[in-house]
Amino acid sequence: MKTHVRALVIGGGAVGTSIAYHLAKAGWETMLIERDELTSGSTWHAAGLLPYFNMSYASSHIHDYSIKFYKTLEEETGLNPGFSVVGNLRMAQSRERMDEYMLYATTAETVGIPYEWLTPAQIKERYPLVRTEDLEGAIFHPTDGYINPADVTMAMAKGARQHGAVIERKWQADAYHWAGDHWEVTLTKMAEKGGNLIATDEQVIVHADHVVTATGNHAQRTARLLGIKTPAVPVEHQYIVTEPDPALVEWRKTNGEHPVLRDVDARWYVREERGGWILGPYEDGAPARFRYSVPDSFRADLFPLNLERIEQEYMDFIHRIPSTEEVGLKDDFNGPICYTPDGNPLLGPAPGLQNMWLAEGFSFGITAAGGAGHYLAQLMTEGEAEIDMGSLDPKRYGDWMTSEYAVQKNEETYPFLLKVHWPDEERPAARPLRTAPCYDRMKDHGAQFGQVNGWERPNYFAPLGFDDMASNSFRRGGWWQYARDEAEAIRNGVGLIDATAFAKHRISGPGATAFLDWFTTNRLPKVGRINLTYALSTAGTTRTEYTIVRQGENDYYLVSAGGLHAYDEDYLYKAIWEKEDEFGRINEEDVTTKWGVFAIAGPKSRDVLADLIRDPEPERALSNKRFPWLSARDIELGMVPVKAIRVAYTGELGWELHHPIEMQNHLFDRLMEAGEKHGLKLVGARAQNWLRQEKSYRAFGTELGRDATPLEAGLDRFVDLTKNFHGKAAMEATGLRSKCITLHIAGPNDADPWGREALYRNGERVGRCTSGGYSVAAAKSIAMGYVTPDHATPGTELEVKMFDRLWPAIVTEDSPYDPGNKRIRVDS
Repeated sequence: MKTHVRALVIGGGAVGTSIAYHLAKAGWETMLIERDELTSGSTWHAAGLLPYFNMSYASSHIHDYSIKFYKTLEEETGLNPGFSVVGNLRMAQSRERMDEYMLYATTAETVGIPYEWLTPAQIKERYPLVRTEDLEGAIFHPTDGYINPADVTMAMAKGARQHGAVIERKWQADAYHWAGDHWEVTLTKMAEKGGNLIATDEQVIVHADHVVTATGNHAQRTARLLGIKTPAVPVEHQYIVTEPDPALVEWRKTNGEHPVLRDVDARWYVREERGGWILGPYEDGAPARFRYSVPDSFRADLFPLNLERIEQEYMDFIHRIPSTEEVGLKDDFNGPICYTPDGNPLLGPAPGLQNMWLAEGFSFGITAAGGAGHYLAQLMTEGEAEIDMGSLDPKRYGDWMTSEYAVQKNEETYPFLLKVHWPDEERPAARPLRTAPCYDRMKDHGAQFGQVNGWERPNYFAPLGFDDMASNSFRRGGWWQYARDEAEAIRNGVGLIDATAFAKHRISGPGATAFLDWFTTNRLPKVGRINLTYALSTAGTTRTEYTIVRQGENDYYLVSAGGLHAYDEDYLYKAIWEKEDEFGRINEEDVTTKWGVFAIAGPKSRDVLADLIRDPEPERALSNKRFPWLSARDIELGMVPVKAIRVAYTGELGWELHHPIEMQNHLFDRLMEAGEKHGLKLVGARAQNWLRQEKSYRAFGTELGRDATPLEAGLDRFVDLTKNFHGKAAMEATGLRSKCITLHIAGPNDADPWGREALYRNGERVGRCTSGGYSVAAAKSIAMGYVTPDHATPGTELEVKMFDRLWPAIVTEDSPYDPGNKRIRVDS
């Protein structure tokens, strides 16, 4: 066994072998270790389906790569991975489900994924075994299908060896130690005894520059060994294999293999298996297993089948394929498959650890394995992947997450896999959990909450008793009118927004100024002033957005996106650790839960605050002279000391009011009292999202991410090219591959874009939307997105794909609402 390698991969399932293959192909000296046999985890009992369908842009790229990559393996390795390219027919029983497919389809077009639409009559003509009278239609992917999980894993393992990787079986990772510049991983030799796998006394320490964990069902044990937390917990997935279906056998005499069928409204899939069918349901009540660790006695084992739990799905299967009614059951499987609370894998750098990479929580491990290995290898060997991997980053869950939270959310996620994925849905399990003090007050005012990084945040406000779940839609749901009223209130009067979920950090010390000057793109503000700035990835793309308040010569208050708290914090802290010797001592403090935040905005916001401010000259205290735009002051509102920042994400006169969180309810009550005579309205995140698009304010996770530079995002004014900063050379070398634009859309009168749609000009796809909504100022749909530079000029006519139609759109000037910022700067 090698004891010194550049990359050590832990775990020999499909994901681990793919990572080893791609790292070795990139030229890294790689070794993979597996505690048992290759494929002995969830890989061996996976059904092997390769569905393209995924509502995530990043995951769509990963699945697309996998499907194309698997088709090349036999030529490269000589091993047939068992890929049956039979296509995938995804059926719909309702109009709403077809709306979901159409939103997915326009996202698929941005990736280049092929698909076809089929009517019920066309389904019946092609596939007469399927009952279609209660269907609305289907989407068909002709280029995917299913694969043999063991065969594709062995093919990737052989390919990894051909590229120089070493694979060692029967070794378990039992300890990880960071030695300052590399990892020392203690491996224990495993042996079989009485059918069990036991640890022997033989151990070896492997020195590795980088370590990747792809430990599947053992993710909780791995996390404990690393001293981190993970929400990856397995859930039972059962499927049954039928005896041969005579009708299917007869059909096959004159036809090719039947495509994979998914009746997602009935929550099951089926595929052929030796003349019969494999039926895989996604039922309610599937329990999580191994919430702390996998028992030593559990190897390639299964759980007892629970037919009562899947009785409804089984009856629906018979309904859809009537010929199966008399077909007997041949075999059954019920095994653990790892999940995460949002269904996406944990793929990327581990929190708080150098050169440690996670590839855990793959509920679609076979589908994602190829692409996960490809893009993770890019991230490791090149410093960044060609797609933004932020939505899959392991740090999207912070230290507040517990095993109980993971269990509840994963048990919820499992049946949701085939439920309608509403773009505006908010799933209820494990909520509320993280709440600001004003939560109950806002709830009493009709707040309909969303969850952001565990925080409850109002999405909009509706009359008491309003059913948020019932208002979900791919078009303008029941919430839309309330969000419109809130947006109009800020444009014409005054609104109050709870922004407590913002991530907040204090950076101070002798080295703080030099560090932040190197770490961020913009010039640092003067004391008492603020600026908007960006931290870049090593590839020069946008990694984090910060509002920086300079409180003293070497004292800074940083505000960033609440949904990316741990993601941003980890990047910031790792940069500090790297540079402290160079710049001097730097103190970092996470003050997120110390400060609550209200954002007050609108033409009357100054009037509301003037009634509360404790100042010798209250009528002048908030004037441009004493409190100019992009400045910060310590003020008193009622009995509350407030760090007030004159900035507004809505594009109106406004302030962020950062206050001691224990005083939040007092401040809320005083603001509501003072605002009553001015018509103050509580406002949620959906209206705020529309308003920021009217100002062309880029949002992190949509317009801003690791696949575009700040210059491509049109943020030149926040990039000081006269100074040296991290990622500058890479940013300049990248050039302008695309440009961020804002669009007004003459779309359907009952729907707005969601920010996932493809953009066209003269029949050619030229870009994609990243955000979408409604503009109350223009009284039409609005969107932001990226196009090739030659299509970014204001006035350019484009088309946006919505509901399988192309709708006219026009590129606007940046900030179509108040481009001169007169309303933000208005004086008293």
